[in-house]
Amino acid sequence: MKMTKLAALLGMMTLATTAHAKEVLTVYTAFETDIMGPYQQAFEQAHPDIEIKWVRDSTGVITAKLLAEKARPQADVVWGLAGSSLALLKQEGVIKPYLPAGAEALDPGLRDPQANPAWYGNDAFFNAVCFNEAMGKSLGIPAPTSWEDLLKPEFKGRIAMPNPASSGTGFMMVAAWLQSLGDDKGWAYMEKLHGNIAQYTHSGSKPCVQAAQGEVLAGISMSLRGAKLKTQGAPISVILPKGGIGWDTESVALVNEGSAAAKTLVDWSIGESANHLYSQNYPVVGIAALSKPVPNYPDVKQAMIPLDFAKMARERAQILADWSSRFDGKSEAQ
Repeated sequence: MKMTKLAALLGMMTLATTAHAKEVLTVYTAFETDIMGPYQQAFEQAHPDIEIKWVRDSTGVITAKLLAEKARPQADVVWGLAGSSLALLKQEGVIKPYLPAGAEALDPGLRDPQANPAWYGNDAFFNAVCFNEAMGKSLGIPAPTSWEDLLKPEFKGRIAMPNPASSGTGFMMVAAWLQSLGDDKGWAYMEKLHGNIAQYTHSGSKPCVQAAQGEVLAGISMSLRGAKLKTQGAPISVILPKGGIGWDTESVALVNEGSAAAKTLVDWSIGESANHLYSQNYPVVGIAALSKPVPNYPDVKQAMIPLDFAKMARERAQILADWSSRFDGKSEAQ
């Protein structure tokens, strides 16, 4: 009798434990590490029965990982990956068409424009040139105002930019040059710029950090990182060169279409609570009415150029192959 009661008690405890166990979602991301925590905390407070397990790397690495896992997906959700990468992943069938609750409130320019939409922009992120003002003054080199200025002899060996094969920030700048200048002029510009490059980094934010620390004079990098470093007191200016800047969206998409929890995360990530968080770091967010200025962030809307994300996705592999064959010799070791 005692054994029967004990077995029943253990069974009840097991059921209780199972009932209260959190569902763990594997979420692939390229979000900057210092903003992932607040996003996760807010979501898990709203949905205490769901826990996020992050898999974080650069845009290029996360995109390649998802493509490699296509036959046996390991992610439930992709949250914080470039829209151009997600357009490619949609073509490959990695992310699944899904219409989240509240999608009608999003800026049409920051979401999948095709039929059976599969990805939705949380925010827009932008290129910029981080220029070390103190170093420039010491060297007698004025801040650049156009992309052509970076070709001047005084910048030789004093510029860093991200490798587009590993960094979404790098790829969107290369794509912007090719789309705004045309292929021939775009590649010709990059050939000239290459002569002044000290290093191609694997992180999109690193060139700005290098400029802030005086390791390079100018870093083609992320506006977000530049604004944060300047707010923290770094002696840099965050410049939007004449000719327009590259930009993309940090977006969300569903991988595991059979998971209700995954759909819950996608729904939450495009809602008002999430957009309020995005607006603390980015001046352009998915719900346009919630966009607001960010300290030391330049007026990016004036410098945005029209970009075809589908074209970026279609031509990505060829662009990266061409870029690597020409310029990879100056990439930092992985």
